[in-house]
Amino acid sequence: MVTGASRGIGAATAEAMAAAGARVVLAARDGGALDAVAGRIRESGGEATPVPTDVSDADQVERLFAAVEAMGSLGALVCAAGTLKSEPFAEITPKTWAETLDVNLTGSFLCCRAAFTAMRRSGEGRIVNIGSLSGVYATEKFPGLAAYNVSKYGVIGLTEAIAAEGKEDGISAICVSPGAVDTPMMRQANPALRPGLTPDDVAELIVALLDSALAPASGANIPLFSNA
Repeated sequence: MVTGASRGIGAATAEAMAAAGARVVLAARDGGALDAVAGRIRESGGEATPVPTDVSDADQVERLFAAVEAMGSLGALVCAAGTLKSEPFAEITPKTWAETLDVNLTGSFLCCRAAFTAMRRSGEGRIVNIGSLSGVYATEKFPGLAAYNVSKYGVIGLTEAIAAEGKEDGISAICVSPGAVDTPMMRQANPALRPGLTPDDVAELIVALLDSALAPASGANIPLFSNA
């Protein structure tokens, strides 16, 4: 399963996983964009099932995982759903703060918790969360992104907690934290920032991680500074 699969890193990851032979379930709020990604996967010979979902809504996440369970066992989850709104710290509204943490952090928690339960039943599973350099200690931070930064620090901590509790059940979790990636969300948030990564760069790494001996690295956060 890939959340945030309608665009950006999520869409690129879903397409890369399908190309590698995975049967992929796609989740995102934008049903039309989700259908388009699923269509591209099918045209390339892959298998994709779109399930429109707001990951910040616990009931919708429950329905999403019920749909996955009806298809078979869940082997891997990639949490790429995210939102970003730039506001100066003194002007951040409670609404912006709540929406950012609801999608980026609570949404990851809800999906990871549901995946953890499903994976524990089968005795194995892999989770990859998408963090950000914005959530990595001692990296450059940009004005206007306080809510986003805090949410991504939380995602890294969430990944560490999952790894600690999943070890006995064969569940591995890892966080990938890119810098500036050439996505619509990044360009909207900071048009002046020059991206050093593409969604395909990140997707390629995620597929490689999912296809590797992930357990020894479980709990790690991988910062991505550039593809240069």
